[in-house]
Parts: sequence; structure tokens; C-alpha cells
Amino acid sequence: MYKWNAALAALALAGCAAQESSDEARKMSLDIPHAWAQQQGSEREEVNSRWWHGFGSPELSALVERAGTQSLDVAAAVARVQQADARAAYARAALVPEVNADFGASRSAALDSHTQRNASAWRIGLSSSYELDFWGRQRALRDAAESGRQASVFDRETVRLTVTASVAQTWLQCVGLRERVAIAQLNLEVSERLLKLVESRARYGAATSVELAQQRGQVAAQQRVVALLRKQLADAHAVLALLSGQWAMDLVSEASLSNLAIPGIREGTPADLMTHRPDVAKAEAQLLAANANLAVARAAMLPRVTLTASLGSESEKIRNLLESPLSSLAAGILAPIFDAGRLASNRDLAAAQKEELLIGYRKAILQAFNDVQVALNAVDGAKKQAQVQAQEVIQAQKALALAESRYKAGADNLQTLLDVQRVAYQSRDLAVQLRQERLQASIALYRALGGGWRRTLEGPEG
Repeated sequence: MYKWNAALAALALAGCAAQESSDEARKMSLDIPHAWAQQQGSEREEVNSRWWHGFGSPELSALVERAGTQSLDVAAAVARVQQADARAAYARAALVPEVNADFGASRSAALDSHTQRNASAWRIGLSSSYELDFWGRQRALRDAAESGRQASVFDRETVRLTVTASVAQTWLQCVGLRERVAIAQLNLEVSERLLKLVESRARYGAATSVELAQQRGQVAAQQRVVALLRKQLADAHAVLALLSGQWAMDLVSEASLSNLAIPGIREGTPADLMTHRPDVAKAEAQLLAANANLAVARAAMLPRVTLTASLGSESEKIRNLLESPLSSLAAGILAPIFDAGRLASNRDLAAAQKEELLIGYRKAILQAFNDVQVALNAVDGAKKQAQVQAQEVIQAQKALALAESRYKAGADNLQTLLDVQRVAYQSRDLAVQLRQERLQASIALYRALGGGWRRTLEGPEG
């Protein structure tokens, strides 16, 4: 009776301590804007989970979908979810009594100078133990593991979104480089044609040796540009193969970015990002896990009450094992008294970790706002540049045709023709780069808006 009175007294004291260490309520204090600085228009389409189809390229769609299943980064993220599932299942199991079975046999012998006596013993039993979760320690462990599992699920979705966006970005880079190589090759052919013209004029004394050296230098420079672009194209192919989880160098056959559609994307409101970004959901789940870990650390400072029960029997003959079984039921309490501040330090560590993750959660939200605004700026800027640059290409081509005619007629010198030729090439090359930038800005906007992802609570696999 004395033991039970002491246990009840300790529980009462611990209850007072638990009341003093109740969880604090923390509220976010972020100013969420009502709209974006750059509005794309309400007639645009909503972002869906298969956003890459908006570019109208079957090759891109097939490559992105294949990368979603073959990417090694995605496979690693899936494995992390499976690990988190196992940890959550382990934590949930602590809320259920543990039952163990025991069966054993032994044989002993006593020897002296006159007699020898042998004895056998058989043992069978069941035992069970269970910790009463007065202070919610086991529940908090379960909640922490479950929040960690959800964070892993959200991380997997973040990885998938990152991989698909990276594959699409790199594919566009490959297509753009293929087109730039073709333009550079055409410009090289023009330079070689003009070199033959200069060489012909030089033979008749109509062109100087300086003009001949200038044009030969122009041809060599253009050959260098072609070699550089082809090297960049090979590098981009290698990156694309790595991202897609397959080592193949024939992943791109599209020849021009002009064949792709520029999708219209409805950006929604800033508040939508709270449920449309998996990285924000991950940061929130990590914060919930940290809050549960803090509850665990606080509960560890309080007494633990454990119930144990056993049922068993022991006999020298196996057939008599079940004739006189013995049972027992016991309760025990373990209360920390002195640990040199170990439990308090662990609680302070959990509180500091929670504070860090709270800051990380706020940062994730602000980063989401920043990503969308930067992407909107890029889309708007690339669109406006492309509109005026198209006229620049038309005028540069007209100027090149006129300059060639005037040089053949002897009305202009070679330097004028070289300058016009350089501007014409640069304008066409820049047009491709701006088209690529505009398409890649759309991908960045898709990614910043969450790629059509929506927050759902996913149950454990299996």
C-alpha cells in the first residue's frame, strides 16, 4: 500500500509540472500581398500537374514523363519516404502493449564420489509490458514520426517538380543550341562565300590584302563559334541524360524553338502558394515534427509508469508444464531526480530546433513569393524584348542584302559589309536566345507556382 501511495503522490506532482510546461501557441506574422506586381491576365489557363504539355511538343512530354519514373533523384526520394513510413510505424507500435513468449529447457547434474544425480527443467511463459502514456510522450513520438513522414512525402513531390522542370529547361537549352548551331553554320557559309568574292576581287586588284585578311579572320572566328556551340550542345545533352536517368545522347530531335507554343499561365494569388508549393508544405510538416519533439523532451522530465504482466509455468516434466501456471501483475514508476541537467538540456535543444524550423518555415513562404515574382518579371521582360527584337532581325537581314549588293558594285568597302554581317548574325542568334529565355521563364513560373501540385495528406504505403 505504501508503494502505491508514493506512486500516486509522484504522479500528482508530475501533473503540476506538466501543467507548467504546456505547449506555447505561435502565430505567423507575415504580410501576404494581395496580388503580384506583374499580372499575366485572367484569361490564362490554370497550372495543372501535366503542365509540360502546354508547350505542344510530344518529344518533351515523353521525355519529362520518362524522367519522372527513371530519375535517380526521384528514386532516392521514394526510398526516403519508405524509410519514414517505417519510422512512423515503429512509433505507432509503442502505443500498443508488447507481448513476448518464452520457452526454455535446462539440464543439470550433481557429481560426488558416490552418486550421480541428473535433473531436467522445462519453462514456458508469456509476458507483456506497457507504458501508461500519462503525459503524451508516446503520442508525441508518434506525431513527430508522422509529421516527419509527411515531410518526406512533400520532399518527394518537391524533387519530382525539380526534376521535371530541370529536364524541360535542359531540353529547351538543347533545342536552342541546335538552332543556334544551324544559324552559326549558315553564317559560316555566308562568310566563306564572301571570302571567295574577296579572293576573286583581290586577284584583279579590286580588293586589298588587308580586306582579304579581314575576311579570312571572319571565317576563322565563325568556325570557332560553331565549334563552341557544338561543345555546349554536347554538354547540355550529357546533363539531360543524367537528369532523365538514362545515358543516351539522342534524346533531342526538335530543330527549332519556333515550333513550340508559349503557354499562357494564370498566376493566381500569393495566398494560393500556401497550398500549391510542396516545399512550403514540407517546411510546415518539419515544424510540426519539431513541436512534437519538444513535447517529447518535456514529457521525458516527468515520471514514467509501466505495467507488466506475466503468465508461466516451470516443471521437471514437459507434460506437467500447464498444470500449475503462475501469474503476476506489477506496476512500476520511474521518476528522474538528478541527471546533471541532461533532460533539461535536451528540452532546450528541442525548443531551439523548433525556433530554427519556425524561421525556416517563414523563409520558405517568402522564398515562394520571391520565386513567383522573379519568374513573372522574366516572362514579362522576355516577351517585351522578343517583340522588338523580331523587327531588329528583319532590318538586319535587309541591311545584309543591301551591303552585299553595294560591295559587289564597289559602292561600299569590306569593313562596312563585315559590320553588317556581324549584326545580322547576332540579331538572329539573339532572337533564338530570347525565344529560349521566354520559354524557360514559363517553366520557371510553372515551377514557382507549384507545378499543379495540391496539398493532400497521404497515408503510409502498404
